[in-house]
Amino acid sequence: MTPSPIKRRAALEQLGLAIAAASLASNPVETLQAKEMFSQQSAPRHLLSSSLFGYSNLSDILPIAKRLGIQAIDIWPKVHGNQREQLTEMGEAKFAELLASHECKLECLTQYPLGPFGLGEEMRLAKRLGCGTIVTGSGGPKGLTGEELKQSLRQWAEKMKPHLELAQQCDVTIAIENHANSLLDSPDSIRWFQDFRPSERLAIAFAPYHLPQDEAMLSALIGDVLPSIEVFYAWQHGKGCMQAQPKEDEQLQLPGRGNLDFTPLLAQLKKGAYRRWTEVFMHPFPRGVPIAERLDQVTELLAASKAYVDQTWNSTSTN
Repeated sequence: MTPSPIKRRAALEQLGLAIAAASLASNPVETLQAKEMFSQQSAPRHLLSSSLFGYSNLSDILPIAKRLGIQAIDIWPKVHGNQREQLTEMGEAKFAELLASHECKLECLTQYPLGPFGLGEEMRLAKRLGCGTIVTGSGGPKGLTGEELKQSLRQWAEKMKPHLELAQQCDVTIAIENHANSLLDSPDSIRWFQDFRPSERLAIAFAPYHLPQDEAMLSALIGDVLPSIEVFYAWQHGKGCMQAQPKEDEQLQLPGRGNLDFTPLLAQLKKGAYRRWTEVFMHPFPRGVPIAERLDQVTELLAASKAYVDQTWNSTSTN
């Protein structure tokens, strides 16, 4: 399919809607009207993952973000990317200057190596840099079902409480990805996660890739847990990402290229006035390389997928 040109977001209009919604929150009727205004906005809030570029320099990635009309970046460490290491090497002040020169903000730090219980220093860094989201995994145990899974999630959420106190102090939300072979990996676990989360500082990074590729099930699940979703990955399974294959097959993970119809998923988000992050995403094989051979090809792929997401969002009804 040939996507039509990218539609730039109306940033000032979105800012006006946010201010209006905040000022009307005390009035239920006006809040409902504000929610409807949000649902009619032109596009989701996009977040650009640095891992899509492998070990490319931030100085090469940030101009691409600007060309794509994305003003928020998600920084990854090795092995998927090395931009987190680049941040450390250049120092926080120079990193902040680099972002500002490209009119981009650090809005997410992805940190799977640290896990949910090792994010203390990363949360303090996020606070210093004005970053509000950290994504990580839940860890194990894996393979649990039924009551055993439910009780393990309850215990896990209890163990998170002191870490969420620090998250509150740092004004950070910890978003846990539903990842294969982890505690949070099934529709049931995602629903129980929402039931047991002790604070809004604990949220979900919702990854359709790791779930059955069933549009009706996915959209219903999104509707069930929408208040808990901090990051929505516009990411489908396609032919997977765990072995070498032609690039065109690997890129079927991107929205608009594989078989998954994102229309009902985005419609559910739009209906619920979802205003957190949406990230066009895929994994290359091996990890640490860009999703295409050249950065101009990466740009073209992301532009097409972003356009698909935006146009699908625009075309969906909230009725």
